[in-house]
Amino acid sequence: MLTVKKIEHARPGRHADGDGLYLLVKPSGSKSWVLRVQHNGRRHDFGLGAAITGMIDVDLPIQLRKSLTLAQAREKARIARELAKAGINPKSYWRAREETVPSFEKVATEYHSQVSKGWRNGKHGDQWLATLRTYAFPVIGAKLVDEIDARDVQRVLAPIWLSKGETARRIRQRVGVVLDYAHGRGWRNSEAPMRAVNQLLGGIRQPKGGNFAAMPYSEVPALMVKLREGEHSVGRLALQFLILTASRSGEVRKARWADVDAEAREWRVPASNSKTDRLHIVPLTSAALDILGDVRGMSEIDPEDLVFPGLNGQMSDATMTKVLRVSGGGAYTVHGFRSSFRDWAAESGFPDGWAEAALAHKNPDRTESAYKRTTFFDQRRDLLMPAWSAFVLPQPAGQA
Repeated sequence: MLTVKKIEHARPGRHADGDGLYLLVKPSGSKSWVLRVQHNGRRHDFGLGAAITGMIDVDLPIQLRKSLTLAQAREKARIARELAKAGINPKSYWRAREETVPSFEKVATEYHSQVSKGWRNGKHGDQWLATLRTYAFPVIGAKLVDEIDARDVQRVLAPIWLSKGETARRIRQRVGVVLDYAHGRGWRNSEAPMRAVNQLLGGIRQPKGGNFAAMPYSEVPALMVKLREGEHSVGRLALQFLILTASRSGEVRKARWADVDAEAREWRVPASNSKTDRLHIVPLTSAALDILGDVRGMSEIDPEDLVFPGLNGQMSDATMTKVLRVSGGGAYTVHGFRSSFRDWAAESGFPDGWAEAALAHKNPDRTESAYKRTTFFDQRRDLLMPAWSAFVLPQPAGQA
């Protein structure tokens, strides 16, 4: 049998390794692997690829690699013998497979070219593909899209999961979207394995001082279905309202009926309840108003009453956390839905300013903040929040 040292010093000719595998060395010095097998009763020689003695940084299945180490050549030869035994021409099978199943990079590029035309923010479209080029393509870009599993995605995210949490979350979302698109095109047998990815990343928990554990926005609609299927409770309704309005837990728990103007379709969060110490006006979609209607029907109300009361006064944060846990979201936090909304807005092409205004975030740039005072209320009322409502509710009730 061959060894790495024998391969390095092999002279021109055929050198047997066993079981029909040969190293072919040409007079020019080039080396390649050849497999001799019986196929359909006749002897055939199949070229497996160039011979190398070191590792190459190409993340392809062994069957599709063009350059192979000794160990890889033996594995590819084993697979080829199994195919030939089953009456399948290995070379034809691999060529057809390579032509019909595209690489992750090709699928990502195709998806981006199709959907980015409808994105409002051209800069976001450029960033969407640029982050995949930087972080995902070097690891899984050349790999066939149906070969990518949870461990592959983990290898993309692990190096930046703790150091660049926001970027890692967005890449995770984008990789998932590409794999789901591939599934829809028939190139994968399954959708993106994102639940398994989350488990491999340790339940997506961030270190102290990091971001809140956020449910991927693609999973929020399924959660809303579960929340709406259960019996009405103040906690369930409060969590749905929080998700629909992308609000902070404290803002929802402290909300009073006097702050709600159903006719104007507005919820005015007073400065005393706002983290930014400023009045924040939240446009209410039909779905959010429906939730308020459900709560209103539970008991007599007074303008100073809390919208979502607890058993003894203000509802505790633990109430919504428990609702989330029993509904299957135990790996995530209530506050994390703001990040889910933010990622969705970015991926959907909405301007950053609209999303930041919806979240009532302060502009860290004091100079820019002094000149840019708009809260984009009309855009949030007419476009952003209705689109979010339609996304998280599989069957929106009425005109959102």
